[in-house]
Amino acid sequence: MSDPLPAQRVPDAVPTPARLDVSCKSNADCVVKDVGNCCGYYPRCVNVNAKVDPKAVQAQCARSGMASVCGFRTIEGCECVQGECRDKPTPLEVQ
Repeated sequence: MSDPLPAQRVPDAVPTPARLDVSCKSNADCVVKDVGNCCGYYPRCVNVNAKVDPKAVQAQCARSGMASVCGFRTIEGCECVQGECRDKPTPLEVQ
């Protein structure tokens, strides 16, 4: 029996961009910003003062060889729900 192989670092399966600030006290604290993903443009409801860097997210994806599904849903607006910025629900179309 031989000795075990030395430990090797396994890259994370998904890049971990900087934590987004989605905190809020009122609806006025929330806005839609492009936070980026491995495909490109990706809107999210975040705190009005949140620092986002979509180019850094894409660079991290490129370094790790990651890709993601392209596309996103349209965000009509944001609201503060239990201290967190969230997408406003869009009303269902009546047919």
